[in-house]
Amino acid sequence: MNVMLTQKNTRWILAGLLGCSFVAGMVRIGKAQDGKALQDKFQEVDLDGDGQIVADELPNPELFRKLDADGDGKVNMDEARKAYKSGVLTKEMIQTETSKSSPAPVPDSLSTPGLKQSAKKLKPSEHGVGRFVDDFEFADLAGTKHKLSDFRGKTIVVAMTSTSCPLSKKLLPTLAELTKSFEKDDVQFIAVNCVPTDKMADIEPASKTLHAKALYTHDDEEAFARHIGALTTTDVFVLDAARTVVYHGAIDDQYGIGFSRDAASQHFLKDAVTAVLKGKSPEVAATAAPGCTLDLEPRERTDDSITYHNHISRIVAQNCLECHRTGGVGPFPLETYKDVVAHAGMIRQVVDNKTMPPWFAGEHSSSHSPWANDRSLTDEDRTTLLTWLSGSRNEGDPKDAPLPRTFPGEWALGTPDHIVQLPEPVKIKATGTMPYEFITAKTTLDEDKWVQGYEILPTDRSVVHHVIVNVHSGGRIVDAEEGIGGYWAVYVPGNSGQMYPKGFARKLPAGATVSFQIHYTPNGTATEDQLKLGLFFAKEEPQFIVNTIPLADRNLDIPPNEPNHVESITRPVPTDINVMGYMAHMHVRGKSFRYDLTKPDGSKETLLDIPHYDFNWQLRYDYAEPKVIPRGSRVTVTAVFDNSDQNPANPDPSKTVRWGQQTFDEMMIGYVETFAPVGSESQTPGRNLRGVGEGMFSILDEDGNGSLSKAEAKKAAERAPRLKDRADLLDRLFDRMDADKNGELSQEEFERLREQLGRR
Repeated sequence: MNVMLTQKNTRWILAGLLGCSFVAGMVRIGKAQDGKALQDKFQEVDLDGDGQIVADELPNPELFRKLDADGDGKVNMDEARKAYKSGVLTKEMIQTETSKSSPAPVPDSLSTPGLKQSAKKLKPSEHGVGRFVDDFEFADLAGTKHKLSDFRGKTIVVAMTSTSCPLSKKLLPTLAELTKSFEKDDVQFIAVNCVPTDKMADIEPASKTLHAKALYTHDDEEAFARHIGALTTTDVFVLDAARTVVYHGAIDDQYGIGFSRDAASQHFLKDAVTAVLKGKSPEVAATAAPGCTLDLEPRERTDDSITYHNHISRIVAQNCLECHRTGGVGPFPLETYKDVVAHAGMIRQVVDNKTMPPWFAGEHSSSHSPWANDRSLTDEDRTTLLTWLSGSRNEGDPKDAPLPRTFPGEWALGTPDHIVQLPEPVKIKATGTMPYEFITAKTTLDEDKWVQGYEILPTDRSVVHHVIVNVHSGGRIVDAEEGIGGYWAVYVPGNSGQMYPKGFARKLPAGATVSFQIHYTPNGTATEDQLKLGLFFAKEEPQFIVNTIPLADRNLDIPPNEPNHVESITRPVPTDINVMGYMAHMHVRGKSFRYDLTKPDGSKETLLDIPHYDFNWQLRYDYAEPKVIPRGSRVTVTAVFDNSDQNPANPDPSKTVRWGQQTFDEMMIGYVETFAPVGSESQTPGRNLRGVGEGMFSILDEDGNGSLSKAEAKKAAERAPRLKDRADLLDRLFDRMDADKNGELSQEEFERLREQLGRR
């Protein structure tokens, strides 16, 4: 949970009073963004950012001459718009010329590899294939003793599993199905739960999903896993009738660390067993098995002055327990010495590669972090933890233990003043992927409210990836794509809510409808979710209203088989803007993300660098002190996408990828959370309510002149499929909404047209 620090509200208030023209600028930025290729490309060609293009910036003399209507040796935006409207300049020409004039290089900090792990193929002889497995005795859950030698002459499948590892849980239905599909064959399945702290209350139901002929053992001393050479909680071994390892690796390639697919494309375990039953060698004999890492090797004796109770428990309490506790969002608790030791291998891996605690901002130059919610471990704590995990893991004296941490109950921020819940539970399937859900709910409030904080609480957190919440007042409500109008509230991995400082709030109109766009991710067990939005009302009218600006590039064109495709957009800052924080959003091809600022004097500053973007952890980066971005600046958002076969999360490397809502499409949105004084000239309470319309207006306004021609407005029919064959109706509606009869619609006239379309 990220809660905005409140001890120095004075700084926020002072910054708010310095930047008073906030939403007027936001509206202009909104009109300058998504969908206007002309303005985007003009800014790309305008290398020095002076608002004019000279011949050196556009190395096509013939085109430059056509654009330079007044012959003064410079092309401004008005001339470019006129050329575009007259047909002298086309979209194809814009794309061609800008690609020649300003190719985007791959920034060093954005081209680093990701942190995903897949079932990649390995060299069999280096992965234990071909070795003999000595006999081993184990007990099933009923206490009956068995030996591997009891199954002489049979094919034996030994499958590691766990009821606390997320990937093991996702793979359990597949493993269960395989035990049933080979029930008539001479195959013995043995499921080995190799996590000592997994609870019998979870183990017994899991074991019952397997075929009755399969055996399930809780390897609470990790002896079986150590004996067979397991590396992760998803490792599987196929032994032939002579107990020779003929396959070692993953069950299939549907799931990995950092991604999920709707279905597996390679069925390694099934194919291996089938091959052995036919007297053949498996075509694929060895793969990696992404899962929770096991650490079963003998450890060297280390400095006993560092113990669990005197050092490690404090590091864990400060950095891990918020999620990894009973009832927390983490997949397993880390509340005791046994918990930490049982998961030591995975802890060491994620601490070493810096995926945990989740914090992905790049290095900062100042001595103190600029981010209020910076979760990264200090170098000292990280070294101490890794040293202890790699050594003898001395428990120490319980008298040295810290006082236990206490946590709130159901709601992390306290009991909300008002709760908005989904009208009905949503059914979540057990495996694969799911399209986004779009659900609305009424607030039932009879007066406007100022909301100082919110928390989004799923009833089953294990299946909710992210939620975009928007507020609507009147009119027909439709599913608005992310990035069109920002967000009113958001739930993403690592951010379930926000409490603003005193004096800051968002506006919630009376009787408003709340929409939830929800991305559910199946976790191996069919379930239901009926999430809630908890609202915390301000005790008095605030001084500042909070809003979110989406900087989105909807014109994505990511070529196939490209590991480092760069997309970049630049937006002018027409007024001082007070920034509270940022949040980046891409999908599974997203690799890295950066916000850069070019100040009016030409100096540059990196606002936020995310060198390792992770779709599974879309954090908000909250300033400890507000940042004022001055008028006349330019903000550039740059993202790198990996559309190659080296990205294990990539649904299809051969596909050209463009903007779309689903995970197999892509997005590029740089959210900027801002604030401005309530009641100031620039403050527009309805901004969030009309953000969708403003975003759509900017998309349709291809020439960027601030109004829509009839041809441009007709493209709105694409979002109202029933009108596609009713051009006459659209013509009549356009003429009726065009109050000043100038042949074009203003933003206000377009809003009325949208309302009419929504009623059809």
